[in-house]
Amino acid sequence: MRIFVHGVPDTPAMWAPLIEALGPSAGPVSAPALPGFVTPPPAGFSCTKEAYSNWLIQEVEAVGAPVDLVGHDWGALLVIRVACQRPELVRSWAVANALPQKDYKWHRTAKIFQTPLLGEAFMALTSEARLASGLAKAGLPATLARKEASHWTPHMRKAILKLYRSAKTVASEWSQGLDKLPERGMVFWGDDDPFVPVETAERFCAETGVPLHRNANTGHWSVVERAEEFATLLKTHWR
Repeated sequence: MRIFVHGVPDTPAMWAPLIEALGPSAGPVSAPALPGFVTPPPAGFSCTKEAYSNWLIQEVEAVGAPVDLVGHDWGALLVIRVACQRPELVRSWAVANALPQKDYKWHRTAKIFQTPLLGEAFMALTSEARLASGLAKAGLPATLARKEASHWTPHMRKAILKLYRSAKTVASEWSQGLDKLPERGMVFWGDDDPFVPVETAERFCAETGVPLHRNANTGHWSVVERAEEFATLLKTHWR
């Protein structure tokens, strides 16, 4: 089983171009929605980074380990975390445009999310149309950007704020224990990412020995912009 884990402010819809590029040879795939992103989170779910990493472990156990994990943005952080915590559950992993690298500093928007009142104001001022426009400018096809933005609901916004506020020190916390990371891994990156610079990927891959596949003239949503290239790499990676 291949499990695709999306990030912020996305939904499983973001994986459609990659899954299409992979075709039937990819075998069975699952692209679950992070709790709170498509539907309200379950009662008692805290929407913290620990809650989401535990959720992903449960998703893997439910479909039957070991699995191939693929993650983007926050999904990438969760994939790395779970692979380090429970390496026996992971046959292989591949991530794009986010990593728990100890020297990484949060980007401006993340710092806004992490600031009480300022984060709430940002959410209130960001309309569905504005989000769709921003996603399209960042590299998502306009139709996909509008579909993603249609989920910009109050429960998604609250989940995002809780997640980021739990994660102020995630770079230093989750970069510990990388020695337990399964060897069969791969990093895919858009060089023009405004949120996580390519230097973060270079440092992470130098420290772990994991191969880095860079894409020039590509931004944060490299997995969509370069879906065909990523699909080709994944097929080889899984074999």
